[in-house]
Amino acid sequence: MSEIYSDISYQELHPTIWYCSRVRDSRFAHYHSHKNIEIAFVLAGRGQYFVDGKTYDVKQGDLLICNPGVMHQSIVTNPEDPTLEFVCGFSDIHLHDMPENRIVLPDDCPILSLSSETKRELSRCCYEIIEENSSSEPGRYYMIQAQMMRMLVIIFRALNGHKPSEAPGLNFESYSKGYVVKNILNYLNENYSQHISLDQIARNMYLSPVYISKIFKEKTGDSPINYLIRVRLSKAREMLTEGRGSIRSISAMVGYDDVYHFSKLFKKHYGVSPMYYRKKVAEEDEED
Repeated sequence: MSEIYSDISYQELHPTIWYCSRVRDSRFAHYHSHKNIEIAFVLAGRGQYFVDGKTYDVKQGDLLICNPGVMHQSIVTNPEDPTLEFVCGFSDIHLHDMPENRIVLPDDCPILSLSSETKRELSRCCYEIIEENSSSEPGRYYMIQAQMMRMLVIIFRALNGHKPSEAPGLNFESYSKGYVVKNILNYLNENYSQHISLDQIARNMYLSPVYISKIFKEKTGDSPINYLIRVRLSKAREMLTEGRGSIRSISAMVGYDDVYHFSKLFKKHYGVSPMYYRKKVAEEDEED
């Protein structure tokens, strides 16, 4: 049994995490290096990295590894749609047959070539770390550390030629898009009563409004704003059916300060005004 675990020990994969974040639009980043290892995983978009005097193109699913002392700089090639990256700095690791606190890369190329399944696995780790890092839950650091240990094992396997089985009918791009759309849906369903704009959603997600609209339409068949309108009107109809408050107060409760605009949208969607709908419900209750 001990032979199974002889390649990596617990002490070798117990990293100290110095920083981890989701980075969008790094056009102002300077040419620099670190005393720790830094990895950057491209979650979306395309761009370039300038590493030790050489320029490398990067795209969604690419993993960049910069060992201590390696000079590097992220370059934005399209300011309208810059890359979205997960960046993490860590130390105190010692992988099998590699120098301490270094990850030996094939042909000294800082960009790892990964299978689709490995990209999906790393993407899941990145998003889970991002989510954990934004929480205030106790033990947050150790949850992040555990995910980083998982990432390092995945990277170690990729470096040693391990090829995970490919999942048919699924690719890395569709996974990450699905994750983003799921988060947008949750956000709209939970915050429909607040003032929401596409630009605000884009800022919260560190993505461009154009990209968000595109992938949301691909996955749902509707735009984020149209989906938000349907959620609000559905909630308003529930409130009217239950007889909760005035038309004006219901309008405010579902995110519309302008009651006239709310009434107009409601009539367009349901064919009757909120006032007529409430009256109709009341009449049906009396008949019952």
